[in-house]
Amino acid sequence: MRKYVLRRLLGMIPTLAIISILVFTVIQLPEGDIVTSTLDRLSATGVDLSDERIQNLRAQYNLDQPLFVQYLAWIGNFITGDMGFSYLYAQPVNELVWERLGYTLLITVCALLFTWLLALPIGIYSAVRQYSIADYGFTTIGLIGLATPNFLIALILMYLGYTWFGLSFGGLFSPEFLNTPWSWARFVDMLAHLWIPVVVIGTSGMAITMRLMRANLLDELKKPYVITARAKGVPPLKLLLKYPVRIAINPFISTIGLLLPALLSGEAIVGVVLNLPTTGPLLVQSLITQDMYLAGSLIMLLSVLTVVGMLLSDLLLAWVDPRVRYERA
Repeated sequence: MRKYVLRRLLGMIPTLAIISILVFTVIQLPEGDIVTSTLDRLSATGVDLSDERIQNLRAQYNLDQPLFVQYLAWIGNFITGDMGFSYLYAQPVNELVWERLGYTLLITVCALLFTWLLALPIGIYSAVRQYSIADYGFTTIGLIGLATPNFLIALILMYLGYTWFGLSFGGLFSPEFLNTPWSWARFVDMLAHLWIPVVVIGTSGMAITMRLMRANLLDELKKPYVITARAKGVPPLKLLLKYPVRIAINPFISTIGLLLPALLSGEAIVGVVLNLPTTGPLLVQSLITQDMYLAGSLIMLLSVLTVVGMLLSDLLLAWVDPRVRYERA
């Protein structure tokens, strides 16, 4: 197991290296750069910069250098913990990212737990009570949740909250707690707002994993070992939880690494709609303004989280299923 973990950790290095090249390439694809974008905004307000100032800006962001030099400078600073300076926000990228990344991880992890806590029992119940009214009902709800975009669910919740209760469901804090220091009251206020983005982001993931669990368990329940155990008089609940559920849950766990990037990408649009203090709105704005250091650093951080999530998914699968062996024979 140790050798497997070591191999996976070493394998993450070329994976992240390739991702960094792709990220840098994608950021460079739109026409222009952050300097031209800044000049366009200033020109719209009637402000013009001197040629010397423009050249200084291009030198500051290494835009006067070849692309491979720009890439090496960016990724080298990123590895050492310096993610550059955001011209758009006039702040170091480190300060902008770390204050929002915590909220992003909190919402994503809570959405993942929400997905598991609902999808697992619903999937088991739907498989055991196949073609029942409840099974059809859960299937219908799951398909609706899968087909409805997250941002549309967010808009519907915001409309219903304001229309029925006169409340605004935007943000993670009430206005009086926006810029106050952390306290118990501020923490409780955050929890009161947290469930909204968690439900919105976790809905589509819940629909997918619920159907996956149902299909896997239905396949296991028809196998001979289940029929034999039932014929020997094993209690139904013990039989269900001890054998078929433990096996059916394997693909459920293995998809955690795939579900994590889906939740993170869904958070970006939902964050814009709900005005959340997360990395999503920051990433969208940085891509629009071509703030390469901010956009590239955010995408790389989310990519690292995704790769780590895939690793944790594999390790959790090995822990749950003792049949899985990663050591070579």
